[in-house]
Amino acid sequence: MTSLSFLVSSFMAMALVVGALGQIGGHLDAWGDGRATFYGDIHGSETMYGACGYGNLFEQGYGLETTALSTALFNNGATCGACFELYCVHSKWCIKGAGGIRVTATNFCPPSSTSPNPWCNPPQKHFDLSQYMFLKFAIYQGGVVPVKFRRVYCYKKGGMKFEIKGNPYWILVLVYNVGGLGDVSNVKVKGSRTDWIQMQRNWGQNWETGVQLVGQGLSFQVTTSDGRMVQSDNIVPTNWEFGQTFEGRNF
Repeated sequence: MTSLSFLVSSFMAMALVVGALGQIGGHLDAWGDGRATFYGDIHGSETMYGACGYGNLFEQGYGLETTALSTALFNNGATCGACFELYCVHSKWCIKGAGGIRVTATNFCPPSSTSPNPWCNPPQKHFDLSQYMFLKFAIYQGGVVPVKFRRVYCYKKGGMKFEIKGNPYWILVLVYNVGGLGDVSNVKVKGSRTDWIQMQRNWGQNWETGVQLVGQGLSFQVTTSDGRMVQSDNIVPTNWEFGQTFEGRNF
């Protein structure tokens, strides 16, 4: 092969890789380097619930297209609900031609001082995927693979969901099925007899207030980390009960 032919071939191969990495639109960040493993079995029962405060991920619309994040990505729960695009790269365990996967952050992969392979320890950027998603781009026996990743927009079906928990003196609202950036940086609630009330993050995407709102209709303002805000007016009737879930507008 001549030098010119070699350069042309190399350029074409690089173009194919770049093209593959850009197939899924709606990205937010430049590509980063990380690793991915998986946890649980193919049915994903171990991926339910978790550190973001979500419950049954099938019922809440996330299914098995989920990941736990290492400390460097989790951001003390602020990244919960964010969506990522991943490609398996530079490993014999990558499935050739598999393309990328999209997952939503629903859990935390904690650091370890005893594990022989502490993939989730700072400052490593690590994704602990559901087994179902890992097998979409890598071979089971590989266990851990290097990845290229970036944040992408979340595309969710239906409206944003608000699950109300707590007691008459303390209300905890789980915000989920969030489109756009997917994460939630701020939540306000308004009763039919109050002004807008600033809520505080309790853990994951659970937001709390000590203001007594039982017997009032409720509205919500939800802001994502890019500063965009969606307001859902009067989506909760005055006769709401703890344990109920209500649907609002989405990004």
